[in-house]
Amino acid sequence: MKFKYIILIISFAFLGMPNLNAQDAQELKFTEMDKSPMDAAYYPRRAAYKNYLEDDDPDRNLKVKVLYCRPNKKGRDIFGVLEKWGTDWRLGANEATEVTFYQAVEIDGVHIDEGTYTMFAQIYQSHWVLKISTERFIAGVSNRDITKDLVAVSIPTAQIPNVREEFTIGFQKVNDGKINMVFEWDRTRAMLPINLNAVSLANGPDKSPMDLVQYPNSSRFRNYQKPEDLDKAVAKIRVIYSRPQMKGRKIFGDMLKFGDMWRVGANETTEVTFFEDVTINGVAVKKGKYGLFANLISADEWEFIIHTNLPSWGNANHDEKTNVVTMKVKTAKTPKTLEALSMLLVENGVNQVDLVVGWENTMAKLPIVFK
Repeated sequence: MKFKYIILIISFAFLGMPNLNAQDAQELKFTEMDKSPMDAAYYPRRAAYKNYLEDDDPDRNLKVKVLYCRPNKKGRDIFGVLEKWGTDWRLGANEATEVTFYQAVEIDGVHIDEGTYTMFAQIYQSHWVLKISTERFIAGVSNRDITKDLVAVSIPTAQIPNVREEFTIGFQKVNDGKINMVFEWDRTRAMLPINLNAVSLANGPDKSPMDLVQYPNSSRFRNYQKPEDLDKAVAKIRVIYSRPQMKGRKIFGDMLKFGDMWRVGANETTEVTFFEDVTINGVAVKKGKYGLFANLISADEWEFIIHTNLPSWGNANHDEKTNVVTMKVKTAKTPKTLEALSMLLVENGVNQVDLVVGWENTMAKLPIVFK
């Protein structure tokens, strides 16, 4: 009886599972081996075996991978006959050849971001025009969108002594910063130079542009000062900061929460340079470069923090051991609403300059005393 009960439970358990019956199996059509099988090329080549490499092996860091299909020559004349001169070729068969860059690269002076692209070549007898496109998931070259080509670079071809039966892609290391992607088929070889040390440039203007204030202001323009005024135009303080804007947002108490630490700007940590020793909140601060943060205690009170954690990108993972001095200050209302974060260095008596930080309708000042 117990055995029948177990059988019954198992039967019910399988009732809810999908079944592949004999009829369904007969209707399935599995694909045969493709006449132009797919293959992959890696740089570094050993990165394909990453799971076999030691953690400190430099070849674990995959930089480029190519996924392509490998047609065979089969006694045919390839270039100029099978693949006509002056026409685009998919660099293989079936789907368009796909290249993935695992870091930014530079090809013929063109910066190409990390990502996956397709490749084509317009073939001529003495050279190919190799093209890299953002268009994905296309078979061959028909109806492709040439407006998505990022680069078209002419690369010379050369004759190789032995016939290459299958179309093949590989890599040649030139030096630590440059490689060649190598294409061979029949008796033809072409090589695409790839710069792995791509130039890194800003992509358009920053939404929070950098700015600076300096004390005295005349020290910014020493080359315009009269000789008799040069002694007065010696830099004592400089603040470099990035200037976020309100853009319709409520800033303090909303975007910037009370109780949180703020980088007093955007992007890189705001940098304060003292060109001579100063005193802040009774603490002696040696001349040098420092970072500036602020604890937004409440709408009425901030705590400024001068620290040595530079360079840094804001206050994430800030180590309080790098704090040199902190000072709690009261906030005040700005004379008018400030769309962009603004800073001033304002004289306050003979030996004191106040760093005034203002944004939205709030401002606070950090007193800095010269010795």
